[in-house]
Amino acid sequence: MAGDRLIYDLYERRLAAQLDPGRVPRHVGVILDGNRRWARSVGMGASQGHQRGADKIAEFLGWAEAAGVRIVTLWLLSTDNLSRDPAELAPLLGIITDAVDDLAGSGRWRLRIVGATELLPDDVASRLARAASSTELVTTAPDGTEDGRVRVNIAVGYGGRQEIADAVRDLLRERAAQGHDLQQVADSLSEEDITSHLYTKGQPDPDLVIRTSGEQRLSGFLLWQSVHSEFYFCEVNWPAFRRVDFLRALRDYGRRDRRLGR
Repeated sequence: MAGDRLIYDLYERRLAAQLDPGRVPRHVGVILDGNRRWARSVGMGASQGHQRGADKIAEFLGWAEAAGVRIVTLWLLSTDNLSRDPAELAPLLGIITDAVDDLAGSGRWRLRIVGATELLPDDVASRLARAASSTELVTTAPDGTEDGRVRVNIAVGYGGRQEIADAVRDLLRERAAQGHDLQQVADSLSEEDITSHLYTKGQPDPDLVIRTSGEQRLSGFLLWQSVHSEFYFCEVNWPAFRRVDFLRALRDYGRRDRRLGR
């Protein structure tokens, strides 16, 4: 067993040494998939799988920070997930809110909740908002320089189509308040207008999107923002995701020729 651990550590260090610091993605999106499948594979219940997946988040963020990633977007709950059996959904929402509270309490990350939080139970939406707000209190480092913490977007009650629809609605309300009519809005509407009203407004698009569990689709994750993203699909279920799996994703990303639509 000790020998296996030594081999793993050596391989992990070798992978880390192969990374080019200049080719590390600035923004990584992750679809945290496979909690229930992992739980079934080890004879546990769904809630235990979700809890094990939540326990992995802070560890993963530490890996991302050490690698030089500056923004991470984590998809914890989709709008489709909100239609799950209440017997599973209620404990899952509790696990998510507890996990976000823990992340906020560490003071290590700057959190933003992204999603249609109005679709969540009021108490859940309020807890998430309070947790994220508490991480914005420190806007500069102790030495007065810009806050260098990794920004973490927590996608809860998130759907890509929902985000775009919300962005357009916000834009229309804004323009209406400014006295514009629909024809004026239609004539002047640009991609930048919609981008500036997304949940992730003010942030660069993801360079790399990782999905665990072996599923090879985005399911609407960052639908607008991922147009030029690189995708990496990992067979490992999220609770079993290891640092070597993350380093392999970064190594793969670093080897790709990114054309960005050109």
